[in-house]
Amino acid sequence: MSDPRNVAHDKKVKQEKAHEKPESDSGGKEGKAKRKKAVASDQNDAAETTPTVAEVEKAEQGPNELEKSVAVLSKLKEMEFHSRANIETLAELTLTIEDELKQKEFSDPIGELYSAQDAFETKIAALVESYSAKCESLKEPT
Repeated sequence: MSDPRNVAHDKKVKQEKAHEKPESDSGGKEGKAKRKKAVASDQNDAAETTPTVAEVEKAEQGPNELEKSVAVLSKLKEMEFHSRANIETLAELTLTIEDELKQKEFSDPIGELYSAQDAFETKIAALVESYSAKCESLKEPT
């Protein structure tokens, strides 16, 4: 696909060259008519080969949006993984504090953290699932 700026530059150069050519001896009108046809055909060619701004933006946005979305999904999955690891660690700490150290005064705060982390893990898992579906829809051609 050609760059619209190159097409516009080529068109301008062709127009300048057409104006510099001496007109033919047979009345001069014939030369002008040929140049007008050439310019008109150049404009039609440029219009046919130059994509619209919307097409260019869509083409640029599509793959870029998909790549960025996949990167976001990866980060969300990483957070979900660490959330599960945090839940396991909190469960181990609860057992250590309550059973081994016999520090019952800290079992409630650890339990609250465990509940909060569990709620976070549930929400992030749901978000990962829905965002994964969004990424799949971006992969399909529209």
